[in-house]
Amino acid sequence: MPTATAHRAPQTRRRMRGTVVVAVVLFAGILAGCAPGDAAATGTGAGQSTAGRSGGSSGSDGAVSPKPAATFVGDGTAEQNLPIFTRTVEQVWASPQKARGRAYIDALAAVGFDKSAMQVTNDNSTVGNPAESIEFSVRVGDHCLVGQVGPAIGDPVSTVLPVLAGGTCLLGHTRPINW
Repeated sequence: MPTATAHRAPQTRRRMRGTVVVAVVLFAGILAGCAPGDAAATGTGAGQSTAGRSGGSSGSDGAVSPKPAATFVGDGTAEQNLPIFTRTVEQVWASPQKARGRAYIDALAAVGFDKSAMQVTNDNSTVGNPAESIEFSVRVGDHCLVGQVGPAIGDPVSTVLPVLAGGTCLLGHTRPINW
């Protein structure tokens, strides 16, 4: 019979993984030199977008401005392409393929992102269980569009982060994109 401690272990791991993800994003923001004034300058919370948000951003007068156009800008920056990245993530998340990293990579490639500049984590844990979160990224110059989805995350998240020191966008083991 399982003990109460064994029964709590998945919940503890889920909380710890969520905490680690938040810590990595915050650390990357610190490395990027984000300051409180930067969030106001970008209008997207220092390049971060939560896919579950509705409408646009509120101005100082309380009026809601429309979301930026969600079109791919071939020679654009990561910030310019964040709206189409976010919209694409939202569309896949709303589909039956929402737990498959390949679905995100294929959808991002279909709107114009370079598949050779992408990374994706595994759909399953090392013991074969469905991953509690899947991360994927597209390198755009010296920045990365990074998305994260999964049952441990809640609403999908997309953001712009600086490229890591090793020239990649994601930490840890990623799987080959060879399809």
